[in-house]
Amino acid sequence: MSSANLPHSTPPNASQTAAPPVQSTQVLIVGAGPVGLTLANTLGGQGVRTLLIEALPKLIDYPRAIGIDDEALRTMQGIGLADRIVPHTTPMHWMRFLTASGRCWASIEPRTDEFGWPRRNAFIQPQADRILFEGLSRFPQVEARFSTRFVALEQDASAVRATLEGPEGRYIVEADYMVGADGGSSPVRGALGLSFDGETAPNQWIVIDVENDPIGTPNIYLGSDNRRAYVSAALPHGVRRFEFMVLKGEDESHFSRPEVMREMLGRVLDRPEEAKIIRQRIYNHNARLASRFRVGRVLLAGDAAHIMPVWQGQGYNSGIRDAANLGWKLAMVVKGALGEALLDTYQAERRDHAKAMIDLSVLVGKVFNPPWPVLNTLRDGLTRVLNLVPSVKRYLLEMRFKPMPRFRAGAIVPAPGHPETSPVGKLFIQPKVCTIAGEVKRLDDVIGPNFAILAWGANPVQYMKPAQLAMWRALGAVFVCVKPEVQLGAAPDPELGFRTDPMEGVVQLGDVQGRLKDWFGAQPDSVVFLRPDRVVGATSTPLAVSETSQALARALGWPRAEAGSVPRATPATAAGLVAAE
Repeated sequence: MSSANLPHSTPPNASQTAAPPVQSTQVLIVGAGPVGLTLANTLGGQGVRTLLIEALPKLIDYPRAIGIDDEALRTMQGIGLADRIVPHTTPMHWMRFLTASGRCWASIEPRTDEFGWPRRNAFIQPQADRILFEGLSRFPQVEARFSTRFVALEQDASAVRATLEGPEGRYIVEADYMVGADGGSSPVRGALGLSFDGETAPNQWIVIDVENDPIGTPNIYLGSDNRRAYVSAALPHGVRRFEFMVLKGEDESHFSRPEVMREMLGRVLDRPEEAKIIRQRIYNHNARLASRFRVGRVLLAGDAAHIMPVWQGQGYNSGIRDAANLGWKLAMVVKGALGEALLDTYQAERRDHAKAMIDLSVLVGKVFNPPWPVLNTLRDGLTRVLNLVPSVKRYLLEMRFKPMPRFRAGAIVPAPGHPETSPVGKLFIQPKVCTIAGEVKRLDDVIGPNFAILAWGANPVQYMKPAQLAMWRALGAVFVCVKPEVQLGAAPDPELGFRTDPMEGVVQLGDVQGRLKDWFGAQPDSVVFLRPDRVVGATSTPLAVSETSQALARALGWPRAEAGSVPRATPATAAGLVAAE
């Protein structure tokens, strides 16, 4: 990772009384947690000059998230790191809620993979963070600096200037845009004067990681014990995570006593004295949401924007959704391919969903660990009855209660008529497909980090006007025709009167699993416009693709869409055009 792209404007031996040296970059990211690292990898892959700073001297290695979901793994796939992270996961990780007597009153057992990956997976976050950090070495235009603290910021219509303090002293970085991914206490959010509304749960929890799993059974168990609720989770590589509710009067010094730890672990282990503890840490459960996610040229992401209790394992994954949503937008705006108004859609698309995940996590926490013991008894009796109802059981087993991202406004073209059943604003599926060369791949690996226009069984650009076609090509879009796998490479007989469509510049893919046929068969439109984050931006009939293109271009913040002009091309979009053709 080179620092050549961040030149000093003041010599290193300048007088102490001189103004702080000024450096420049396109995007400054504060915070080298998973969100900042994912965002830096996304921007690096798009050729954006990026500086990532972290106040700590190294990556955090203490216990944190243990669940990575299918959406997050799809994002890791998009930045080329999923194959390195997956060996450190346990796929299809079930979550079971137990009464004090050990009866399972709810079990979450998702088995679906519509986005290309298992829905719930256990993982060890520091391991994934390390892989994300190492991934930055692929991009010479990305630099990471540790032991570097954010101090203050000022901004105007042309740039944001951040005062930083590192081992070399204070200096200023001038950036086109800045992202605060600096955790729940976020100095960046504080500098913006934004409120962080919500509450902190009255009780704390202690996390204990144990090596060479002394229990060994898979999955995660949440015990609703009236005296001290607990969590027992099997993690990859033989690690067992225990979490116990901290009682009144207990603190770090209390849990530093060996006899206290033995007594507490004795609630879940036969011989607690033999457990080999890797680390332990006390933490709070917070449920908070920033009043805004963007102020001018500064944006918030991850815990700086929202914090939620751990009960659904969505804090980490919600942050990765922020990075997936924001990364491609920042790249497009910084490179001049789309207008700055596109960044306004980040808050419009992410804040409501983050709030929904917070509300769900708070609710699950209250059901699992209610404030009064009598509520435990009521819950146990009610769930015993509800578990006899098949529809209720499926609702839990398949995680149908989880609010899926669904944008009703933003960089989309809402469907008229039946918006509730429309796929617009939702993630597109990711089945396996077959290429003309006979390779079977996940769909995203064929499309790459680009816009894509997919049509079922036909040429998606045949009815598109030249101006719109040029627009999508300049944006690096990939044009795709998907068809039954058995038709791949075949062509109709012209002697029977069929016209052979060469489909120049269109990628033809075979529907290996039949999932694309099912998806298109359930929709009224046969052409789908996908954003780089794989959200469905619009759908269309083949004859209306030009009009839909214009509408989506306006939603993307491209004010010249009406005139049919073409955005400024960049090396990255040119590469996308070559890939598409």
